[in-house]
Amino acid sequence: MDFTGKVALVTGAGSGIGEATALRLAASGALVGVLDLIADRAESIARSIVDRGGLAQPLAADVADDIAMRDCVTKLITAAGRLDLVVANAGINGTWAPIDELTPDEWDRSIRANLRGTYLTMHLGVPHLKKQGGSVVIVSSINGTSIASTAGASAYSAAKAGQAALADQLALELAPHGIRVNTVCPGMTMTNIGQNTAQRNTDSAHYPVDFPKGDIPLGHPAQPAEIAEAICFLLSNEARHITGTRLIVDGGQSLVR
Repeated sequence: MDFTGKVALVTGAGSGIGEATALRLAASGALVGVLDLIADRAESIARSIVDRGGLAQPLAADVADDIAMRDCVTKLITAAGRLDLVVANAGINGTWAPIDELTPDEWDRSIRANLRGTYLTMHLGVPHLKKQGGSVVIVSSINGTSIASTAGASAYSAAKAGQAALADQLALELAPHGIRVNTVCPGMTMTNIGQNTAQRNTDSAHYPVDFPKGDIPLGHPAQPAEIAEAICFLLSNEARHITGTRLIVDGGQSLVR
């Protein structure tokens, strides 16, 4: 996969899947806009890319903040002159709790970070993609697209289902402009997102079913780099006739759940 001369924007690029994707794109020749909520993380990943001989622009914003996101996209375009690839990856698990205990603020926080953030990434990125065509990958999840058995994850699952529906809609809307839009739906992945998950009384929201011991048929959670490979494939010219597709990368997890 060769991305030489391409400019990419990767949100949530300071860790996990976003970091792995930014590193993979840069290693294949792209100039990567490394966007993260925390400036130090964005700068650290960008510096790592440059130290390896790649090209990167650190960017810091809350993806749900339209002013901050507009400033970041403007900064990237000013530095790089174009935009070819977008990876809408930033998100949170938020709060997992029974629906009658989940507060409106907890619901709004999950929807804001996961769904509004994806909307703003597309809203601000698409005008630049339209100039020459391009490719987008929205990182959703098997929660909300393939499984419904994660106790208490109603806000998260609703946001992830919304991301997948948005991708389907935009794949059709943007095809005349030469823009492909696909979705990657990871299963369990070895990232630090679990550290930002608040769980409360999830046992009372659990459906009483026992899953096989070790419910990932391939035997282990994904590494971020494995999800990044799938993302980069869909972004690449090798996937030039693929749009509107949901690619599940979960080691078979959704088959048994």
